[in-house]
Amino acid sequence: MKRFFKYALLVALVPAIFLTSCKEENEPTPERQTDVEFQTLKTYLIDQNLDLDDILTDWVIPASSVNADLANFYVIDIRSADAFNTSHIPGAVNSTFANILTAAEGASGKTIVVACYTGQTAGHAVAALRLSGYPTAKVLKWGMSGWSSTLDSWSNNTHTLDHANWIAAPGATIDNTTEYNDPDITETGTGAEILAARVALLLSGSLRGVNATDVLDSPANYFINNYWASTDVETYGNIGGAYRINPLTLGAESFKYLDPSKNVVTYCWTGQTSSVITAYLYVIGYNSNSLKFGANSMIYDNLAAGGTKWAAVTTDLPLE
Repeated sequence: MKRFFKYALLVALVPAIFLTSCKEENEPTPERQTDVEFQTLKTYLIDQNLDLDDILTDWVIPASSVNADLANFYVIDIRSADAFNTSHIPGAVNSTFANILTAAEGASGKTIVVACYTGQTAGHAVAALRLSGYPTAKVLKWGMSGWSSTLDSWSNNTHTLDHANWIAAPGATIDNTTEYNDPDITETGTGAEILAARVALLLSGSLRGVNATDVLDSPANYFINNYWASTDVETYGNIGGAYRINPLTLGAESFKYLDPSKNVVTYCWTGQTSSVITAYLYVIGYNSNSLKFGANSMIYDNLAAGGTKWAAVTTDLPLE
């Protein structure tokens, strides 16, 4: 009798197991979820020519070019008041990062150049300015470190780490094909109103940066985007587990390959381009950070000399 009951129970369970297995195998892939406020902001930014590729057009200027035509630039120095009072570019005005939009009101039509210590916080500021009606605002390349050797904040931050999580050339970045949900934006209103609120939130914080060692030690804790051309990855390698989403624009919808549930870390050569990108991504709703000092903080000795590798100033420009 016991054998009969066991057999009957087995007969009853087989269809249930079969149906459950079929259900799991045929379960549809969840649809990508959109966010109303994000879509409102996205449409506004595209319509106003404020996509990321617009923001990254002619956004940086070398110190020599500023000095050669200083009267036609409005330099906003966002270093500390003490640093500014010690020495600054002639005619520059001092401002905090938080008050950059107020300081910009004094530009009187001149092209704004934002100066910081290294060109990285200035990247955040210029993103905010360009998203707020100052489309020609620029970062002073290398910050004040590129103006005078006496103000060098760069040289102590260049490193060759020889880390196990750096994949040697030709590299192995990941081509991401997963489409993630939109970031969740809580601000409401028109596109212009959402943008203004998000920029204000950016300016109420500080540099959204992370150290190279933190990322290299635990790359799985981040969604890492290598903002290089593929040929650069082949030449130098990449952080293990990094994606390479470049170009990155709203119009082409390549943003949807960024995971909004993770800390999105962008790295470039110097931390200056990635600083602009990081600020932009934060404004559109991502938890984003820039890898400080970029590749110069990881593989400095391996980089070819030129515009992407830090070199100390040999000719100091005027200060007051």
